[in-house]
Amino acid sequence: MESILIHPESAEQLKTVKAVLKALKVQFEPQSNVLPPQVLKSIEKGIKQYEDGQTISLQEFTEKHFSKK
Repeated sequence: MESILIHPESAEQLKTVKAVLKALKVQFEPQSNVLPPQVLKSIEKGIKQYEDGQTISLQEFTEKHFSKK
């Protein structure tokens, strides 16, 4: 059988979906969308670098990291 991923847009929708699944005796596993602290810290660092103008183009990145020397 296939699985589905549901994206409710409100707490009320989530509550309703859970109630329907329980009523139909469909098994489900609630999952949190919270990112680990190290990921959040890395994202904040990247945003700060962008705001400070510390950016390079995709071309520069490719040349720096994928060029064969």
